Amino acid sequence: MKFSKISVIGLGYIGLPTAAIFASNGLDVLGVDVNVDVIETLNSGKIHIVEPGLEAVVRQAVGNGKLQVKLLPERSQAFLIAVPTPLGQGNFEPNLDYIESAAKSIARVLEPGNLVILESTVPVGTTEKLSKWLSVARPDLTFPQTHGEDSDIRIAHCPERVLPGRVMRELVLNDRVIGGMSRACAQLARDLYNVFVKGECVITSSPRNAELAKLAENSFRDVNIAFANELSLICDELEIDVWEVMSIANRHPRVGILQPGAGVGGHCIAVDPWFIVASSPNTSNLIRTAREVNDNKPKWVLQKFFKAVRACLKDKGVNEAGEVSVAIYGLSFKPDIDDLRESPALKICM
Repeated sequence: MKFSKISVIGLGYIGLPTAAIFASNGLDVLGVDVNVDVIETLNSGKIHIVEPGLEAVVRQAVGNGKLQVKLLPERSQAFLIAVPTPLGQGNFEPNLDYIESAAKSIARVLEPGNLVILESTVPVGTTEKLSKWLSVARPDLTFPQTHGEDSDIRIAHCPERVLPGRVMRELVLNDRVIGGMSRACAQLARDLYNVFVKGECVITSSPRNAELAKLAENSFRDVNIAFANELSLICDELEIDVWEVMSIANRHPRVGILQPGAGVGGHCIAVDPWFIVASSPNTSNLIRTAREVNDNKPKWVLQKFFKAVRACLKDKGVNEAGEVSVAIYGLSFKPDIDDLRESPALKICM
């Protein structure tokens, strides 16, 4: 199938670059967002996030009419959902309200032959929930869970796999994982991404495989970071230089310990492991423990900071701290970006 018009629902750190790249490759793209300020900013050719190379592409796409931004979806051949999937307040349960809301917003304009792709990182089984929400809203159409290859609407999951600061490059060059609710769904999704993706579009046997693969990637990284962070705690307790220990250990040809830090930030590594825990709470012990280790690291940093401040004041003969000014360099979770989501630096500041 040759695509000419698509809609991207959610214009954040993933949705906007995706919409811009599709538009720069000749497709008519409708970007949809619930934030009026975002819509006004984008329609003026400017952007509301920091991502190298993005603003020039958006400016050109808006200028030549290939990218339009509105509040509500319109009829399109394909709908890509790239909305947030935050953790619930006060717990680690995934909140799928944004996805359900996006489903309801596109349901009214769906037509036979349309493709719906869930790009948001989600707990296992969410793509199936999306399809069910759509089927309830549009009982006049058929969906893969009941009509398989012959369904009116094609549905697939294709999670993003990019690094902030390199999104415009990695969207094009990285492999994509596609899990369709039927083979026809997956193949149609692959046809769409082949518009610009130079990496391989790998089709998995089901959306669940694609969902868990993305979660496993970030959980693997989280577990390895947790090992480094826990090693730093052990070395501190034993009064051993963690950097020297790591340097020696990493000389082994099959060892590569990561560098410890103040914790783990970002919307992926700091969040995705909890999606696995939510999906399989009785068998994800290591993943849960790694999350707890990394989540507790900012508290340890604060304890070390206060201890150092008290020691410094004591050396100066000051009994009362009074007002102490503290400068903290770097609030984002990685260098050269503006993304503060889950940044351990914010926890330390607050």
